[in-house]
Amino acid sequence: MNDRTTGASPERNGDREEIARLLPAPGDWDLPREQHLRHKELLMHHIDRDQATRTRPARRLLLRPALLAPATALTLAGVLVAGIALNDSGRERSGTASHRAATDMQPAAALLGRISDAAEDRTTPAVRDDQFVYTREKTRGADLTSGKAVIGPLTDREVWAAQEPGPLHRLGLIRENGEAFPVNAELGDADGTPAGLSRPTYRWLSSLPTDPDKLLAYLYAKTPQAKGRERDQAVFEQIGSLLGAVMPPATAAALYRAAAKIPGVAPAPQARDAIGRRGLGIARDDTRYGIRTEWVFDQKDFTFVGSRSYLTRDTSYGKTGTLLSSEAELEHAVVDKAGQQPAEGGTRTDPQS
Repeated sequence: MNDRTTGASPERNGDREEIARLLPAPGDWDLPREQHLRHKELLMHHIDRDQATRTRPARRLLLRPALLAPATALTLAGVLVAGIALNDSGRERSGTASHRAATDMQPAAALLGRISDAAEDRTTPAVRDDQFVYTREKTRGADLTSGKAVIGPLTDREVWAAQEPGPLHRLGLIRENGEAFPVNAELGDADGTPAGLSRPTYRWLSSLPTDPDKLLAYLYAKTPQAKGRERDQAVFEQIGSLLGAVMPPATAAALYRAAAKIPGVAPAPQARDAIGRRGLGIARDDTRYGIRTEWVFDQKDFTFVGSRSYLTRDTSYGKTGTLLSSEAELEHAVVDKAGQQPAEGGTRTDPQS
């Protein structure tokens, strides 16, 4: 993973090294690659904010809209800089869990079928390349810097994601608790970041196969590899990173039908989002890392309303059931420029909650 900076000064690098020395030693469990990347992005975001308060010029920062995680800054500092990383053992090949009992799979498949049908019937506006997709959400995460998971407060977040195919150097804007920061291409993308899994524009989402089998094959082929990472879980998480985006109804329907084909996907009757809204749940357990990820859907119209992840076994960071992250989707819209509120002009794609 490239360091998401442009023109970082020796002084800034020294600040990071000092932070690393002050943080506690690594824990005894590892985080999946997707969560690790999200943690790094938000950590650097808050390092930037701290530096800005010292009147130093803030460096440019990438926070990929598709990978924005519901977690607080100190959570991420503890996870990233303390060195929680991936292990190399225990990789499971795709499809090895296909022998699981049909009773475990059918309820989830049936629910995802209903969610898919509702998504296909939903009307969403087409999005022009010169517009921005707006997302407003509340997020919550666990602070791990003390070596224990301490649940942080709800954070208000708004994201404006540029829809130009790219490659782009300026990808959009993020506002967290009222403070705004640019979303920029990562350092390794000298020519800018193109549309794709890490930057899913409406046009790119429209190009995906709508046949569930072909779409699933594409996702298994394109989802980033991580040695030791269970492939089925990685693809499930990749689909989860796309949920809530403004996309063509046929694409949304295909994503849900593809998810239903992933081994180990199950219903989650007690699923709740970050603000406590209970809904229809779809989940998958990452047995390697002891983490359960749940998607939450409205019980009436089957819209995606949020997600959460929590521990499924006791660790040094917390007991079974300890929350790691959660989000609540509040509003999606299409606007003409970054920073513009939907009320100032734009098209909402769903009702405000």
